[in-house]
Amino acid sequence: MKIAITATGTDLSADVDPRFGRASYILVVDSETLDVEIIDNAANKDAFKGAGIQAAAAVSEKGAQVLLTGFCGPNAFKTLDAANIKVANDVSGTVQSAVERFKAGEYTISTAANTEGHW
Repeated sequence: MKIAITATGTDLSADVDPRFGRASYILVVDSETLDVEIIDNAANKDAFKGAGIQAAAAVSEKGAQVLLTGFCGPNAFKTLDAANIKVANDVSGTVQSAVERFKAGEYTISTAANTEGHW
């Protein structure tokens, strides 16, 4: 399974970035092999608006089935939901620990956004 995780850096030891649309990076991790694809989210990080929607599109293009993040706004959540990508909010720690905790069933799949946009 491909898991997208917002990150402050480009490898498994990076911390989870609490922001989705404005995260520095989004890492797409294969849950079995731990192979990582990096989405450089620099273009969205300072966007005036639409950062979450654009980040959601990038995650969808990489084939991720789940997103692990701290906070996901309403427009991004709707876009992810339309692409059949599940979202787990309130995730913290390192990227690798987030993957391990997801695989252990420690996260609940969200049914709605957990923040307003633009933060």
